[in-house]
Amino acid sequence: MVVLRDSAAGPEVFLVRRHEGTAFMGGAHVFPGGRVDEVDRDGDATWCDGIDHAVRQLPDVDRALAIAFHVAATRELFEEAGVLLARDSSGATVAPGDEARHRLAGDRHEIHDGRLRLRALIAREQLRLSLDDLVLVAHWVTPPIDTRQFDTRFFLARVPPGQTPAHDESETTHSAWLTAGAAIAAAARGEITLPPPTWTTLRELQRFATVDAALAWARTRRIARRQPKMFETGGHRMLVLPGDPLYPEASDPEQPVETRFVLVDKRWRAERAPSA
Repeated sequence: MVVLRDSAAGPEVFLVRRHEGTAFMGGAHVFPGGRVDEVDRDGDATWCDGIDHAVRQLPDVDRALAIAFHVAATRELFEEAGVLLARDSSGATVAPGDEARHRLAGDRHEIHDGRLRLRALIAREQLRLSLDDLVLVAHWVTPPIDTRQFDTRFFLARVPPGQTPAHDESETTHSAWLTAGAAIAAAARGEITLPPPTWTTLRELQRFATVDAALAWARTRRIARRQPKMFETGGHRMLVLPGDPLYPEASDPEQPVETRFVLVDKRWRAERAPSA
């Protein structure tokens, strides 16, 4: 979930720092998110708005899985950042008061631990989950060389008014609002670590002056399935994205600025392919 807000410096993105002990990308700054669980595969989804929107956004999977991807994204956003994308009976986006914020703060941990289901929380609060707040922006698949394969969709969403994201202090240990440019600059200085998909997404968002502009772009772009290839070069692992001269057989309508990432001292360093 790529959560955005407007600022005087342009759109800011909410990033969380993964716990150092996490097996995959420990210590890296990433977007909140996680896997699709069985609890997300609710056949009727009558407690959600935007079902048709969810299905249209993922035409490459069946209806149930398309909905599950969106439900999982909203659930993980609530667990990891405390942001609830939902509407009340009037159709207004939820802006919890003090009492509700305190109650929901406990709910996010109960959902994470499996003691409470998101659907039950939505019913208790007399809300509807708003799947149509999610705009598909990217599709990444990890290289087949990895021992664990991830097939991941990235969604954009504006942070709802009256809600303040915060990391969960369990799976994530720090969080920050940063413009895309500031995050990339911090990674280039070695102050934070950005995985290649995170870097690439931030680079694509860097050109926009407002959240509205970023969302409008995401709604109209053609989503390409990006599955990098792994190479060894100079004793280092190099991740190459589709569109690079080393990966010419894959087409991408919006070729990334940097198509190569070299792993140096446990950090991915972005590089542009040499010009012909």
